[in-house]
Amino acid sequence: MQPVLFSVSYAGLWGQAKLSLEEFIPHAKALGYSAVELMGKRPHLSPLDYRGKKVEALGRLCRKHKVRVACVAGYTNFTGGAEAGEVPFADMQVQYVESLAALARELDCDLVRVFTSYERSDLPMAEQWNRTVRALQDCCDRAAPYGVTIGIQNHHDIAVHSRALAEMRRDVGRANCALMLDPWSPCLRNEELFETAKGLAPQVVYTTLADYVRLPRYQYQPTLINYRTIDLDLVRAVPMGEGDLDSATFIKGLKAGGFDGPIAYEMCSPLRGGGSAENLDRCACRFLEWLEANGLE
Repeated sequence: MQPVLFSVSYAGLWGQAKLSLEEFIPHAKALGYSAVELMGKRPHLSPLDYRGKKVEALGRLCRKHKVRVACVAGYTNFTGGAEAGEVPFADMQVQYVESLAALARELDCDLVRVFTSYERSDLPMAEQWNRTVRALQDCCDRAAPYGVTIGIQNHHDIAVHSRALAEMRRDVGRANCALMLDPWSPCLRNEELFETAKGLAPQVVYTTLADYVRLPRYQYQPTLINYRTIDLDLVRAVPMGEGDLDSATFIKGLKAGGFDGPIAYEMCSPLRGGGSAENLDRCACRFLEWLEANGLE
């Protein structure tokens, strides 16, 4: 499996140190990564900014440093805007994904990541599911001429459970539709890990890791002089191996199922140790050490 560093980690979105893509590419190489995932929005690989000579220059920079673009990460929510039916929000997102596919091809990349949809209370579940399927089909059809696969990541509410995700892919029914199955989501939701990963591995082309600690929450009740338990824990990102997630078992399940694709690392939320460049670099290097220690390099 080839380690990949996701540029969102250095996008400054959670107060962390910020690098441009032109700075990030050689920096990732210096940290020990020969492949990267590029965030498909500002301040990184936005189709509004990268076109013509600018994207050509980015491709030359990748080749100069011998860094492969393993994935271009799109940001979608196909039920978004449903309250304003006169506005073609789904069409806009499909066009956005197509533009990412065009950028990916120029960067010698054959994979664009998408999300499904957030669940809404104002639409029947069947309609939300069908909207998502239709949008994913359109994305796949638009990406196909570029030789690009659409990877569905288990992130948003719709089809987030592994069984539902496989069902979603089945409904999409496109040869260039695959799964980007990450361990942090099933770990936090308490899915079975090894067999789940092993079973879905033939459909998986990419996985992304992060580690988190679970912090139990309570609310003080002064009339009882006691605390009420809050159902959901707070989770906080920590360096790989310092958290509560059993990502190693999940990845071993993927390997047992035949997966040998890219394995990415992301820092995409507030991180233990803060957002300094030094802490980000320490965590990025720690991921490579964690892979080696677990026999996953």
